[in-house]
Amino acid sequence: MKTVLITGIGRGIGKATADKFLSQGYFVIGTTFNSKPSPAAATTANLKTYSLDLTSPDSIKKCADDIKASGMKIDILINNAGIMVDDDENVLVPDKLRKTLEVNLIGTADFTERMLPALNKAGHIVFISSAAGSLTDMDDVMKSHHPYFYPAYKISKTALNMYARTLAVRLTHEKYAITVSCVHPGWVATDMGGSEAPVSSEEAAGQIFDVSISQRETGQFWYKGKKQPW
Repeated sequence: MKTVLITGIGRGIGKATADKFLSQGYFVIGTTFNSKPSPAAATTANLKTYSLDLTSPDSIKKCADDIKASGMKIDILINNAGIMVDDDENVLVPDKLRKTLEVNLIGTADFTERMLPALNKAGHIVFISSAAGSLTDMDDVMKSHHPYFYPAYKISKTALNMYARTLAVRLTHEKYAITVSCVHPGWVATDMGGSEAPVSSEEAAGQIFDVSISQRETGQFWYKGKKQPW
């Protein structure tokens, strides 16, 4: 049985992704923050959850240490946990940028680095990113009616994409067979995405699952199976 570690499985895309992997026979290690996994997931013996606060270095260290102490080797690490705190902003608010980067970039990178020793040699690290972080796509965004909204979130995803790229290059240089991927799940109907979003959590989870279990060119950005521009 293969093992997947998914951050932020308490709701939304993370919960749907955990349920997808469980339905496909994987053992799921999940992290939550002030929430619980879905009732369906909670009834399975193939799920183990840990508490993780990505704004807290102590919490990150404890969670990573506890998972590694279990002795389980991880085939897939999916960094899903993230926040958007400036969805109604069209001007950058520095305090909101700091809070966003702490979770979406710094905490995520810290946790990933700590989990590297627990990954199988041919493992896969997947970052749930967003087309909102694409510098190239900003050309199209500038033509839209809301080009300036949620700048902190956009900046955090651009930075996360760069971390994924540098990690992929580093692991390749160090002769690791670990693949690193970023995934844009689309505009998803979650608490973050809102009820008007056209993509369900289950559809997003299916895309994430397909990328995670497939052999891909490392250090790339994916949406519906196709490479996306950085």
